[in-house]
Amino acid sequence: MPARLHLAAPLLDGAEFSLPDGAARHVQVLRLQPGAALTLFDGSGAEWPAEVVKMARNAVVVHVGARREVDRELPLNVTLALGVPTNERMDAVVEKATELGVAVIQPLLCERSVLRLTGERADKRREHWQSVAIAACEQSGRNKVPVIEPIRPLSAWLASRGLGTSQETRWLLSTSEATLPDARSTAIAVIALSGPEGGLSPAEESAAHERGFEPVSLGPRVLRADTAPLALLAHLGLAAR
Repeated sequence: MPARLHLAAPLLDGAEFSLPDGAARHVQVLRLQPGAALTLFDGSGAEWPAEVVKMARNAVVVHVGARREVDRELPLNVTLALGVPTNERMDAVVEKATELGVAVIQPLLCERSVLRLTGERADKRREHWQSVAIAACEQSGRNKVPVIEPIRPLSAWLASRGLGTSQETRWLLSTSEATLPDARSTAIAVIALSGPEGGLSPAEESAAHERGFEPVSLGPRVLRADTAPLALLAHLGLAAR
């Protein structure tokens, strides 16, 4: 399979240009030579076959073929809103959630959050997570890159959501006995709210209920903060096939 590369600039059929530095380094590390095949995508949902036409010390020139419409997305638009877990666990959530088809990831600061990022540190982590999502798209074959939203306090994020619409299903991942609905009977969009280590506080759960988030269970076992959202995405992906 040809190497897949994401480019931020829109791609055009028949274009010939030098790859940006990051993508060029990737090609050089792979030791590709003129004539080697690549697959390029710009996040619009399509992909383009391409060919390396020139390798130089500081440049890699490629020729772009014809646009191919390839849809590898979930039939549901899934937003994952979660209390940011500690250490590298968030990196793993972003990577695996991207592979499983998430559309939007909303990192949240909750009452029981251990990791608290604000200001410049928060901005840098968001940029890092967006890079993780892009790399996961390159690996998994997705042509649409999930959006990593800025880190927000849960209370502010809930206040901004309004009461929702008939096109949107809102779930609160919990340890209740509420059965997870059949994904095929839901609306076209799902917003899943998941807490940090230690879960959401009673006040936060109450605020979520007021915004239309219905508690759903993933089974009798208590899942970690970084496991529960991935289990939900896997369920949605399989149920919607």
